[in-house]
Amino acid sequence: MSAPLAETLTQLRVGNQKFLIDFYQRSRHLFARWAQRKHRLSAPQAHELLQDTLLDLYDQVVDGRLTLMPTDLRAHLYGMAQQRLAAHVPAHQPLPAAETSRRQHLLAQFSQLGTDCQQVLTYFYFRGYNFDKMGAKMGFPNATVARRQKSTCLRKLHELMRAGHEPITGSVV
Repeated sequence: MSAPLAETLTQLRVGNQKFLIDFYQRSRHLFARWAQRKHRLSAPQAHELLQDTLLDLYDQVVDGRLTLMPTDLRAHLYGMAQQRLAAHVPAHQPLPAAETSRRQHLLAQFSQLGTDCQQVLTYFYFRGYNFDKMGAKMGFPNATVARRQKSTCLRKLHELMRAGHEPITGSVV
């Protein structure tokens, strides 16, 4: 892999799927051989399984379930594919309507937060910054202030989700 794993994870979190596309193009024939040998899938079925597995990985990164990129990504994806087959998950299964609605509502409420809160939560949850690094980026005096600001912003977001209030603006400091 040309990019470090942490950089790849960050790129995925911001929506850049180039890594997944490149991985698919490089690995689909090898994956198809493995799937044919191990699970008796045809090449088109294996390609579809790999695509769905890569989309699952992407969803896990974007929604925060996967916070560290596996060091052996190929083995991790093969394991995910096996779990998908064992669970008999249909191909290209969209998110349930309730989950889609929840995510849209969360995004709408997130956009109502002030820019400082948006930045604090983005640094922590999507870029994986620790409190020291987040504090330095935001100009806070120390990591404790960064931790408290994250907590305050998360509480504001939670309140917005529960109540649907008017936009909250202003600085977190």
